[in-house]
Amino acid sequence: MLVLSRKRNESVVIDDKIVITVVEVRGDKVRLGIQAPRDVPVHRSEILAAIQQEPAAATETSASPEDQVQR
Repeated sequence: MLVLSRKRNESVVIDDKIVITVVEVRGDKVRLGIQAPRDVPVHRSEILAAIQQEPAAATETSASPEDQVQR
């Protein structure tokens, strides 16, 4: 992991396509602004984890048509 120090209004550029800017620092919270192409998904890590779990949960809970037939 690369660790960088940045002050308010300073940025980091990734691959000339993504710009991450420190918008605000308040106490232990940092607000970031992210400029990225529309085809690059940007998610908070906890949201990405939930998105990745959804398909697995849907597969586990969905029953096959044969299982849904009452006997």
